[in-house]
Amino acid sequence: MEIQKNQFLSIDQLADQYLSRQQKNISVSKENVPSFSDILQNKALQQNLYAGKTEELKFSKHAMGRLADRNIELSTEQLERLNDGARKAGQKGIKDSLVIVDSLAFIVNIPNQTVVTAMDSTETSDNVFTNINGAVIM
Repeated sequence: MEIQKNQFLSIDQLADQYLSRQQKNISVSKENVPSFSDILQNKALQQNLYAGKTEELKFSKHAMGRLADRNIELSTEQLERLNDGARKAGQKGIKDSLVIVDSLAFIVNIPNQTVVTAMDSTETSDNVFTNINGAVIM
């Protein structure tokens, strides 16, 4: 059996030498890479901008028919509050929301930014709303 004489006395010394070289190489290569914190903050900012964008709501054909049948006319201020309510619902993660503006009730599909139906206080006498997962009162 032949024993080789190396400069390393143990496996730990060998591991320390190679691991410390790799760590130095890794730290040098990471200088131009954004940190996880930076990436997370940028992503959160993008989501906040998306959730807060002021895209106007669309009205479905059914909702337009309901507005006409029930003689409901929205003022500019009411329409702004409806849009604001839909924006708030989106920020909370609501998909199908009841948005109440004054004595008017609207069911809004938040991902599609679409008013699905509309009703006034005479239609809401039962106070039962289905197929929603959140409500916003403006």
